[in-house]
Amino acid sequence: MFLRLYYYWIALFVFVIDWVTKRLIENNLVIGEKINVLGDGFFIITSLRNEGAAFGILQQQQVLFVCITLVVVAGIVWYLQKNRQTGKPLLLVGLGMVLGGAVGNFLDRALYGHVVDFLQFTFGRYIFPIFNLADSGIVCGVALILLDAILSMKNENGDSNEHKEPIEQDRQDGQDGHDSKQEHQPIQ
Repeated sequence: MFLRLYYYWIALFVFVIDWVTKRLIENNLVIGEKINVLGDGFFIITSLRNEGAAFGILQQQQVLFVCITLVVVAGIVWYLQKNRQTGKPLLLVGLGMVLGGAVGNFLDRALYGHVVDFLQFTFGRYIFPIFNLADSGIVCGVALILLDAILSMKNENGDSNEHKEPIEQDRQDGQDGHDSKQEHQPIQ
């Protein structure tokens, strides 16, 4: 039973890690405080409160976010239940990660009216928008879902090509003027 619902355990893991790290940042850093972690400004912990969506868009739209997140979470749970017997671990793990991240950010928005963002990366002059571990779970989960979709399409196309080969062979036999079924019949 424990491993049978592993995708919910993955969701719980993403949620807990996200919640713990956000509370650590919230309780130990003032808003705007920065800690250089790696390189000369490549990776920085930056305490930020985001009242919008990804990359700070749609500021002050908490009711909209809460409604959308409730629909998304319900949809993910429904889809997980529908697909739990498919034997598609990439899909299920990806959905679990998205679920954990969505619930993590949802809880912050519902309780505090914002999410705590703190992971900042700089690539040369480009500063990537600051994010949190819930966002990372969502992005990695979506990547696994897309990978599963690509692999599924590849397998479906591979299977359909295998089924076409015998038909093409039959056509070639018919074009030669020989019917393979007639050749094997005894002459009377």
